[in-house]
Amino acid sequence: MNVRQRIRRLRRYHSIASALARNGLGYVAHDTGLTDKLLFFRGEERRGIKGKSLGERIRMLLEELGPTFVKLGQLASSRPDLLPADIIRELERLQDQVAAFPYDQASAIIEQELGQPVDSLFLRLYETPIAAASIGQVYHACLKDGTDVVVKVQRPNMLRLIETDLGILADWARIAESRLEWARNYRLTDMVEELGLALRAELDYEKEARNAERFAQRNKGVDKCRVPAVYREYSSTKVLTMDYVEGIKLSELGRLDRAGLNRRALAERYGRMIFQQALVEGFFHGDPHPGNVLAQPDGTLAWLDFGMMGRLSPKMKMSFASFVIALRSQNSKGVLRAISRMGIVPEGVDRDRLLADIEELRDKYYKVPFQRLRIGEAVHDLFAVAWRHRISIPRELTLLGKTFLTMEGVVTLLDPGFRIFDIAEPFGRKLFLDRLDPSRWASRWVDDIPEYVELLSEIPAGLKQAVRSLRQGKVKIEVAAPQVDALMAKMDRIGNRLSFSIVLLSLSIIMLGLIVGSAVSHSKTVLWRIPVVEIGLGVAAFMLVWLISSIFRSGRF
Repeated sequence: MNVRQRIRRLRRYHSIASALARNGLGYVAHDTGLTDKLLFFRGEERRGIKGKSLGERIRMLLEELGPTFVKLGQLASSRPDLLPADIIRELERLQDQVAAFPYDQASAIIEQELGQPVDSLFLRLYETPIAAASIGQVYHACLKDGTDVVVKVQRPNMLRLIETDLGILADWARIAESRLEWARNYRLTDMVEELGLALRAELDYEKEARNAERFAQRNKGVDKCRVPAVYREYSSTKVLTMDYVEGIKLSELGRLDRAGLNRRALAERYGRMIFQQALVEGFFHGDPHPGNVLAQPDGTLAWLDFGMMGRLSPKMKMSFASFVIALRSQNSKGVLRAISRMGIVPEGVDRDRLLADIEELRDKYYKVPFQRLRIGEAVHDLFAVAWRHRISIPRELTLLGKTFLTMEGVVTLLDPGFRIFDIAEPFGRKLFLDRLDPSRWASRWVDDIPEYVELLSEIPAGLKQAVRSLRQGKVKIEVAAPQVDALMAKMDRIGNRLSFSIVLLSLSIIMLGLIVGSAVSHSKTVLWRIPVVEIGLGVAAFMLVWLISSIFRSGRF
């Protein structure tokens, strides 16, 4: 890191520490060691902050710190397994609208990325942006052949700013985990690393272009579904050009009614498409809020913004199906098995408490009619249990939960009386039947045959090595038993106490014999002029003292 980078990072440290103090979180900067990096730091709270909840303060902090932190907060809002529900609710309110950067900078980025002047690329590029977000802004343009397109341009120096902020957050997380228990419990380092990967992925517009093309291919045969085409020759890592699509946001109910669109039909079409994407194709839109899904005059739904996409492997789909089926059938152990397959259950988890929480979750959905069962809410409850027990749920599954919650909210907005399970039940039934389909089992076994063949081919060599080790006496056997250390310590204490009692009894018998012998014979206990008995008594006494001292030094008496 050169001097300029160090100075830039130090200034950013100061900005973050000041923002923490202004939003009533100055103690976090102090406890995590952030202020240790700053000389003569003084932070003051803004007025009226004391009445705000922790979630509100965090949201205000992220909005003040700018695009990187706003985007990180939005990504974190899709991880209810990492953060408590009250903070998630506030993060979902983060506003992505920021001030637009000048047109001159946008056109310069386009020319630099595409290698030609704007006039050579487009018939016209409108100077006023359609939208300005934290990472980039969108312009309406017209190609030379008259095709209307939108051009998405990344903000200047965005990558450098994000890398600076992510570097600071990574350092900060490591220091916090070394100092604070709550930081270790929240797995702060892992959280920053995961969110950083997701944020870097959103900076790559070529990846978004691939997502859009794949999404279009997967939904090619879906009725009344439109995905804007990508123009690769006008796109790069920082510029993305796609079809210009007009329509009505699904949240604009008045406009939908005036256009004569059937809201119930739109709700059914929207929900069916999401279930098809997630539970059949395994590739779904990760942020289907009303601004990203537009209704067109003929009822077609146009999908926009493919920066956040979810993927479900066949195994993950089966695990999710197992969770829903076990929940509906009141099978607590089945739910526990599904959670174990879907996430990473830590070794130290209290399985009795986890099972108790699962049974409470089961009781909540006991005999709930399908018409009233909400998948998004059930998945959200699952994440709450996972967070409570520090179970790490894969990002794809948490994104699926957020997608279902968004879907149910939009469907309810369009038609409050619409029952989501009227369209969900066929997909759930299909998932269940897929689990029992012999052809799928056979297909999976066929896929695993090369691995089994490779394993079988390694067995002779492994056996030969084992026999050679046995002959050479190099076999090392390790036996692990729970609480074996405590058992051995207890056995030591019993043995030491028994030894102490035996020696004490022996000494008592010797002393009694001496006293009786002396009294009967009226003679001194001297043999060949040597006080043998007295010497023996002295030796026995020394051994007794040595034994007692050893036992007490071992701490196992």
